[in-house]
Amino acid sequence: MRIILTIIILSLFNQEDWGSTGHRVVAEVANNYITNKTKDKINEILNDETLVNVSTYADDIKSDSRYDQFYDWHFLNMELDDDYEDIIPSEKGDVFIAINRCIDILESDSSSDSEKSFYLKLLVHFVGDLHQPLHIGRYEDRGANRVYVKWFGRNSNLHRVWDSDMINSHNMSYSELAVNLSNPDFLVFTKEAKDFERDDILDWVKEIHVYTNQIYADVSVDDNLGYEYQYKNFGTVKELLLIGGIRLAKILNYLFD
Repeated sequence: MRIILTIIILSLFNQEDWGSTGHRVVAEVANNYITNKTKDKINEILNDETLVNVSTYADDIKSDSRYDQFYDWHFLNMELDDDYEDIIPSEKGDVFIAINRCIDILESDSSSDSEKSFYLKLLVHFVGDLHQPLHIGRYEDRGANRVYVKWFGRNSNLHRVWDSDMINSHNMSYSELAVNLSNPDFLVFTKEAKDFERDDILDWVKEIHVYTNQIYADVSVDDNLGYEYQYKNFGTVKELLLIGGIRLAKILNYLFD
């Protein structure tokens, strides 16, 4: 009985850590692109907690019913042929609304210190969520959580493959991955060189949704994914982690520099 309970507890713990490495990579990349002035302001708001430490906060609070109102902020339900401007946004919000709301609160002079701390933690997480393409997935399969596949012969789903399976199979810590991404290719660097503007967020949604369509098109239910899928797609994972981190840094510099 004790062994069974231990297995159950470990299983629950692992579920709470879902996708943590990817979020930490985005936060660490962002930390490499923010100015010293921005770093000082963030340290003040977060009481010296790091961006990496708070990057999983929005997932950590899911188990607390006091924060149920933020559950829908992690994703955006949209059909593959839809544009965001053409859909009716959820009354509960979505990741696009979430990022804009966080920026509004952080920009406002009337926001309290505790509000700014809370919404900065959310912002760090939700920018990461936006750059995982299956967080802009179809409602009917819960962003591919119900597209059941095998990952190296083990039961998984397509959302999980992109959230964590490929990253974990790469067998690098978040800091090692962030260092691995620290020298972006010229095209990525040039593309993201301009300063942040609020309209950029909608453009990012449109851009990531292109990846979403391709991911759905490439996989069928019950596919056994492994080395070939990792080889073909992990470059995209790394690119999105890098771009997500750079864009988070751009927002933070916009707010605090």
